[in-house]
Amino acid sequence: MSAAEEPGKASAAAGLLTRSPLTYVAVGDSFTEGVGDPGPDGAFRGWADRFAEHLAAEVPEVRYANLAVRGKLIRQIMTDQLPRALELEPDLVTLCAGGNDLLRPGADPDAIARILEHAVRRLRARGAEVVLFTGVNISGGYMRARIGHFARFYLNIRSIADRHGCRVVDQWSMAALTDPRAWDDDRLHMSPEGHRRLALKVCEAVGLQGRGSGDEPWPPAPPADGRAEAARENLRWAREFLVPWIGRRLTGRSSGDGVRPKRPDALPLRPQAPADR
Repeated sequence: MSAAEEPGKASAAAGLLTRSPLTYVAVGDSFTEGVGDPGPDGAFRGWADRFAEHLAAEVPEVRYANLAVRGKLIRQIMTDQLPRALELEPDLVTLCAGGNDLLRPGADPDAIARILEHAVRRLRARGAEVVLFTGVNISGGYMRARIGHFARFYLNIRSIADRHGCRVVDQWSMAALTDPRAWDDDRLHMSPEGHRRLALKVCEAVGLQGRGSGDEPWPPAPPADGRAEAARENLRWAREFLVPWIGRRLTGRSSGDGVRPKRPDALPLRPQAPADR
């Protein structure tokens, strides 16, 4: 039986969707901020904004805050975002943190998971429904050397969800997210279509039905570039994305330095017409 089919979690989802107003707070890093999915106003949109719009189409009144900031490590998220999330008295929190930590040498997935569990415990003690995330099963390219650390962290996330009654968005099982078209040019953040598909998966996790799975097959891909073109593309990617990323690590800088949360207050969200399907 999947998590979505468990009677206790199904009734919790039904109860969540009857709350009005429903306060939803998104906590995390660039993944939740929406990097890779630019919006018309210059800010990133991302799966969390898209999911909030789906919520607003179902619930009479949704109040939505997004506290996520790109580049943040898990301790920074716990220090900067968690207290504000608790102040907003959320009914629902999506929490994804730890990915930036795991990319660093010497990262301990078990220690990172303990920090995450502390945050989950505090949110659940205040009555919030919490949604957690595994990552995507991508073991090629520059991720090959780190995939074991990530997999161990994701097993911890499932254990935390079981202990505290959280929902899990299982990106690991989403074959659609292993397609290159689900990813931005930097190969680290999702493309607009990747964000759209993930928003549908989050809808599924909280019991919003009839919006699609997000894991439907892609249309046939265009013919692959030749070997020489692929090599040129890899060099361009390294020059434009990998080298600057390494430079920030070596100098202690972050892509999130000076960046403020795009939606720090839980403001009413009007339903979109039509909802993003």
